[in-house]
Amino acid sequence: MSLWVLGDTHLSFGVDKPMDIFGGWSNYVERLEKNWRELVDENDTVLLAGDISWGMTLEQALPDFHFIDKLPGRKIIMKGNHDYWWGTVGKMTRFLNDNNINTISFLFNNAYRVGNISVCGTRGWFYDAHESHDEKVIAREIGRLKMSYELANTLGGEVVAFLHYPPVYAGKECPEIMQALLDIGVKRCYYGHLHGKRNHSLAVTGLYKGIDFYLISGDYVQFKPIPVTEPNIFTENS
Repeated sequence: MSLWVLGDTHLSFGVDKPMDIFGGWSNYVERLEKNWRELVDENDTVLLAGDISWGMTLEQALPDFHFIDKLPGRKIIMKGNHDYWWGTVGKMTRFLNDNNINTISFLFNNAYRVGNISVCGTRGWFYDAHESHDEKVIAREIGRLKMSYELANTLGGEVVAFLHYPPVYAGKECPEIMQALLDIGVKRCYYGHLHGKRNHSLAVTGLYKGIDFYLISGDYVQFKPIPVTEPNIFTENS
């Protein structure tokens, strides 16, 4: 049994938004399904780190949820900047239940214990955002990250952080979120959002200020779920 992570699936079964017009995205859905089925076991857990579906509403995203639901393992989904279908956790959970989708949970102001790892996370925000509106969003995201961390910490094990936006990119930081990661003391952080060879080349990976950073955008990892650890239990704290 294992915990895996993957970002930016950008599925579009319910809307006309093809990603294979971009470099590195040819046949990405077929590649994703093939890799997932080869790597992920029914007893595994996969965290999807945002930008799950191009659907604008839950109804438009439903075919994408069905696709994810049929893949092996339990899935934890967090919000990305393109997940316009995202609503309250209660509404999303009811929608999935009403449509007989039972392998998907949401990471939002909560935490999960998966084996010896406790999962915390939030969407994050732009590293170069400086407007007053951005300050409010960043403060809210920091609050969510800290709440998620506190709940994860009560579950025990190593607390690992998952974001959608990179907290550091091309030598520049979102200082507030970076400081929050340092304050809570996580040693590993996984993030997505960055696409294309140029953005990938400027991504910060490896040890930075005492935290190991991992870029897990779909096109960066060739649409292969990346192993985080080997778990043996699954619980939630919210």
